[in-house]
Amino acid sequence: MALTVKICGLKTPEALDVALESGADMVGFVFFPPSPRNLGLEAARGLGERVKGRAAKVALTVDANDETLGAIVDALKPDILQLHGSETPERVATVRSRFGIPVMKVLPIAERADLSPIRLYEKVSDRLLFDARAPQDATRPGGLGKPFDWTLLKDIKPTVPFMLSGGLDAANVTSALATTHAPGVDVSSGVERVPGEKDLDKIRAFIRAARTAEKGAKTLAELP
Repeated sequence: MALTVKICGLKTPEALDVALESGADMVGFVFFPPSPRNLGLEAARGLGERVKGRAAKVALTVDANDETLGAIVDALKPDILQLHGSETPERVATVRSRFGIPVMKVLPIAERADLSPIRLYEKVSDRLLFDARAPQDATRPGGLGKPFDWTLLKDIKPTVPFMLSGGLDAANVTSALATTHAPGVDVSSGVERVPGEKDLDKIRAFIRAARTAEKGAKTLAELP
């Protein structure tokens, strides 16, 4: 299976173009006001049109209601809805059914017990994304640039594809993939110069490192 590479938190045409030209499979747009990567609807409309089918468009939301989701769907026309809040399995199923768009549910991971919800969410999601659990005093969800213990994912085999996120960058993505054998990786802060501002060279370097790791894994798999 080919590795899926997602660049998330894109806000400018320049960063989006570099992600697409470098071979990103998914491009993510954040719709959550507390985030420095938050995107307005009109900006999302323009960036969404710019993608032109070159990658899957992902709309990241946090406990959004149907009205908010509807506005986002109308503006971005996403290929995937990424639910990054405390949405229950029932809510995930409702969103998936109501909007007719594949859903990727994010699960925060800090210890082995955090893996137990997988069996519930894999029944109602098209993908899962494992991210580092935010600190207790955090104002927004996600790893906030910090990785979790990747060895926790060593033996998991969800019935749907999963992605790895949280503290990834060009320097550690090879190790992350070697440890988890994840079929997808997602990066945001690891390709930024400051929160919310993408570094074009870091985007290129991350995708290049991920693809190199992917080729290395395929080579090893083909050895007798």
